Amino acid sequence: MRARILLGAVVSLLAMPPILTAGLPARAAESDGVVKIGVLTDLTAAYSAITGKGSAVAARMAIEDFGGNALGKPIELVVGDHQGKADIGANLAREWYDSWRIDAIFDAAGSSVALAVLEIARAKERIIAFSGVVSPDVTGKLCGETVSSWAWDTRAMVGTSMKSLLKMGGDSVFFITLDAVAGRDLERDATRIVTASGGTILGSIKHPLNNADFSSFLLQAQSAKPKVIALANAGNDTVNAIKQAQEFGLTGSNSGMTVAGMLSMINDIHALGLDTAQGVVVAESFYWNLNDETRAWNKRFVAAHGAPANMLQAAVYSSVLHYLKAVEKAGTDDARTVAAAMKAMPINDFYSRNVQLRADGRAVRDFHLFQVKRPQDSKGPWDYYTLLGTLPGAEAFPAAESECPLLKK
Repeated sequence: MRARILLGAVVSLLAMPPILTAGLPARAAESDGVVKIGVLTDLTAAYSAITGKGSAVAARMAIEDFGGNALGKPIELVVGDHQGKADIGANLAREWYDSWRIDAIFDAAGSSVALAVLEIARAKERIIAFSGVVSPDVTGKLCGETVSSWAWDTRAMVGTSMKSLLKMGGDSVFFITLDAVAGRDLERDATRIVTASGGTILGSIKHPLNNADFSSFLLQAQSAKPKVIALANAGNDTVNAIKQAQEFGLTGSNSGMTVAGMLSMINDIHALGLDTAQGVVVAESFYWNLNDETRAWNKRFVAAHGAPANMLQAAVYSSVLHYLKAVEKAGTDDARTVAAAMKAMPINDFYSRNVQLRADGRAVRDFHLFQVKRPQDSKGPWDYYTLLGTLPGAEAFPAAESECPLLKK
């Protein structure tokens, strides 16, 4: 039995038949007995390549793998485009919860959109499961009974990179840091980890947003002779810094240094290419080529989407499937009841092995440190990573660092 797929407002859902359009149902505050899932994603703006259609495909796969029905009726999937804008995301979420009777919203990539949607979900006590949000605040000081986060956050990315590199001997670090709150926060968290482990910070230099020329920053880092050059930035700044680090000979195996992209993911490596990115280390909670199960699932994903899944898209699948299992176990789609069931059950799928959804809503999953392969070592398209080490979930997402009051209950 296939799920019904509805066309939500402000949406362009490509190559995902069948599409059934539907008029807005009457406003309702209570469940109508039909499980309706909303994927609020970025189909047209900055995060579209790493979430977008791929997130919708992942959600559809989860629904199909569950069997297509819940509580005796077909599951309905609605996909909406927030366009990277907080106001559009908030308006869609409000309309979905109030008028479309959407039971749970998934993905909501982008911090500004996520924070806007989170407030609505908390106020209405409705389920929101984030996959593309890096802020630890969504399961920290902004946590809620029906709020969860499934893929990553900045602390896990930084913790996995720094703790793993320290264990491998990378005990001297130089930071190239975005001169903004996000960059300074990354550097602060990484510095705390390095110094607590007896490592040394050899220096730090700040750069402006969307910086084109990193040559002076890289030369200063090189002259300090660190074992690790840590890039406390993201997006185009990370890509530009890695490109120019390669030109200076800092990313190869003979450089004596490791360049760590603390917020990089496989899509960034794909954009750079192995010739440029080889030797760079990245932290991710998922890699399509990690084991037989990830490869088998990803083969199906590629057939539907055309490219391998990243950790954000894998997290959409995992969160949707786990939500549906919780609905089945609870025998209802009541948000608070299902949220409690989600936390009581271990998460198990190709991406998760007995992962706990903690009281603060954090999926406490392992994080992996990967090194980008040399071109001659890659066996095919998107075969980019060599596994260097794994940080257990409890270390990647330490409960002691969460500001969520729900952990104190």
